Amino acid sequence: MNKFVLPAIAVAAALGAGGWWYSTQSAPAATETASTAASPVQAQELDFPLGNPDATVTVVEYSSFTCPHCATFNQGPYEQLKEEFIDTGRIQYIKREVYFDRYGLWAGMVARCGGGARYHGIVEMLYEQQRDWAGANDPAQVADNLRRLGRRAGMNDAELSACLEDADTALELTEFYQANAEADNIRATPTFMINGQQYENMPYDEFARVLNEKLDG
Repeated sequence: MNKFVLPAIAVAAALGAGGWWYSTQSAPAATETASTAASPVQAQELDFPLGNPDATVTVVEYSSFTCPHCATFNQGPYEQLKEEFIDTGRIQYIKREVYFDRYGLWAGMVARCGGGARYHGIVEMLYEQQRDWAGANDPAQVADNLRRLGRRAGMNDAELSACLEDADTALELTEFYQANAEADNIRATPTFMINGQQYENMPYDEFARVLNEKLDG
């Protein structure tokens, strides 16, 4: 389980290997970030929910694209949850990104490049191929890997460059992440908020038990 201390990152507008670089030197102070951060109320603008919006149970998953435990969850328990609870309309499920590093932010920007219609498909690709695209030590190589993944998802180089070099989106996503993570007291990934109650990573059977109890309640 990956852990961090908030505020975890600050964003500086420095174009690098095809994406955004983090810097603690030129970023706004933590107090300034907190005062201007996107409100959790704005979730509908940046979240892409799955399942039933009228369900009595809502799950919010906080995960990082560079977190191995998150990849394991998304390729295992999540697939079972999707089949048994999300696709059947029993719950609403929301994925929220946590940014430990610049690579995670770049991945989030690529995932959102195709809009809501492509988002979840690209998220699956990012987790399935995490070792392939995130394993390089060279930022330029990671950026190229993400561009290749984006092309496989149907985007062209111009679209990907526009997404990866979008300063406003980089800042908006970071502030949105920080505001929600602080509001929900997120200190590790993956972490889940189920109807406002926090849960750590758990196997499918335990997750299903919790969901069924809340559905029955």
